[in-house]
Amino acid sequence: MEDRTMKAIDHFSELRKRIIFTLLVFLVSLIVGFVFVQEIYEFLIKDLPFKLAILGPSDVLIVYLMIATVIAFTLTIPFAAYQTWRFVRPALTDLERQVTLAYIPAIFVLFIMGISFGYFVLFPIVLSFLMSLSTEMFTTFYTTEKYFRFVLHMTLPFGFLFELPVVIMFLTSLGIINPYRLQKIRKYAYFVLIVISVLITPPDFLSDILVIIPLILLYEGSVSLSKIVYKRRMAKTEQDNSEVELVS
Repeated sequence: MEDRTMKAIDHFSELRKRIIFTLLVFLVSLIVGFVFVQEIYEFLIKDLPFKLAILGPSDVLIVYLMIATVIAFTLTIPFAAYQTWRFVRPALTDLERQVTLAYIPAIFVLFIMGISFGYFVLFPIVLSFLMSLSTEMFTTFYTTEKYFRFVLHMTLPFGFLFELPVVIMFLTSLGIINPYRLQKIRKYAYFVLIVISVLITPPDFLSDILVIIPLILLYEGSVSLSKIVYKRRMAKTEQDNSEVELVS
């Protein structure tokens, strides 16, 4: 009982250390974000067909904080993934350590790809559609804070959605799911992806298609990658079983 208590304390101490490291990196990244926030702000608004307004001095700070936080969060993702890997590493085999470590760069790259898709592909379409609705009916007045909140809502979700291949590959490597099960639930997965696409896009067919197709391709790519991981895992299992039989 005492040994279990000591192990639990060690685990919590290790977890606390990893969390502290991650928070420190986030704070440093946040400072870096504030250093470059004005340049990033000017880049994000340079092609806007309208002027942004602020309702008070605090709006500027809120906008800068939002931009710097996104930068800090993006820069912290690979480090947080690495700290998570360091925490669970003792419970993994040598092969699992190598495989899971290789996922860390992919997590960062896919997150950037998701945000880029949301900002450069989806966001202009949604913004153009919404502006067309208000051209003749309303007097438009765009505040800086609401505009950037809208940008975040159109981009951050795709950063997480694009992590689907890594998540599926990781769960496959752990034996929690397999590609054949994913193929069986394909129609349900398609339905969920279509619902997500319809909810986050304007009510026009073109916008829906532009989001649905990449998400479906992302799912199918995840299934293909899952097959590769699954076959390697099965081959490794058969090899280990053969070695055990030879020894016995």
